[in-house]
Amino acid sequence: MALVKKGSRAIVVDGVMYRWRLRGRPTYSQGLCWSPCTFAVEHAEDPGSTLAVTTNQPHPSNWIGQAPKAVLPSDVARAIRLALERGWTPMNSGSPFALDLSQGFTTWT
Repeated sequence: MALVKKGSRAIVVDGVMYRWRLRGRPTYSQGLCWSPCTFAVEHAEDPGSTLAVTTNQPHPSNWIGQAPKAVLPSDVARAIRLALERGWTPMNSGSPFALDLSQGFTTWT
């Protein structure tokens, strides 16, 4: 399934163009800081399998007021490189590739 182009951002990692997107509004669970922020990445020219990255920080628009760290392009590039090392094949169609980087996330109660 391809990313929605509206709101997605381009990033070049090791000479390859990708698009990534952070959900604008948090899910209910993310809004309450019960679950961490996520973003999706796909190959820009030949999208196949989507990379779904779970971070270890709250969503930037959470409702609790926890001060999140912004998801930076350098974070996205690091996640792409790690996913490629772990076997993500962005141009092959298939199920989304989950990359869980949520270790250290603490829920707000």
